[in-house]
Amino acid sequence: MTTKEAIAAGKVRMEKAVDDFRKELATLRTGRANASILDAIRVDYHGTPMPVNQLGTVTVPEATLLVISPWDPSVVPLIDKAIRTSDLGLNPTNDGKVVRVPMPAPTEERRKEIVKHLHKALENHRTAVRNIRRDVKEAIDKLEKDKKISQDEQQRALDEMEKISHAETKKIEDLSASKEKEILELK
Repeated sequence: MTTKEAIAAGKVRMEKAVDDFRKELATLRTGRANASILDAIRVDYHGTPMPVNQLGTVTVPEATLLVISPWDPSVVPLIDKAIRTSDLGLNPTNDGKVVRVPMPAPTEERRKEIVKHLHKALENHRTAVRNIRRDVKEAIDKLEKDKKISQDEQQRALDEMEKISHAETKKIEDLSASKEKEILELK
């Protein structure tokens, strides 16, 4: 392995961490209806936990309403129950054919809980980026120790990895800041 390969592999892993953070942000509730909020909910369908979006069509007819139209009407009560028992604080209704999920504006207390969860996710992803940086540093140090690269090349590679990790961490922090602003925005 060369320093370029180690840095490229580290950059790819860091970008995956940023994408994972983006996906996690999409599941946080802000008061506006968003179909991806249901991505984490699993429905026990014939003994198999399945995501809601694989059991039917999820639509957003208004800014504060999600409508789930299952392909199999017998799954309506299961979807209803799965959403009720999730920690999203949603209260769905169903008419036997579709499940309607009104999205109430979160209370001030709930917004603070969501922001706490956001900060925890932010810290987890920052840590992931730091761990990737550490792994790449160890690989580069090993190359220098095995005399495959010079100390100058080692230092250049470590400096480049540091720049990349700062850039990826900044992306995560910027995403977090804009999501926090969206959560705390009063409707």
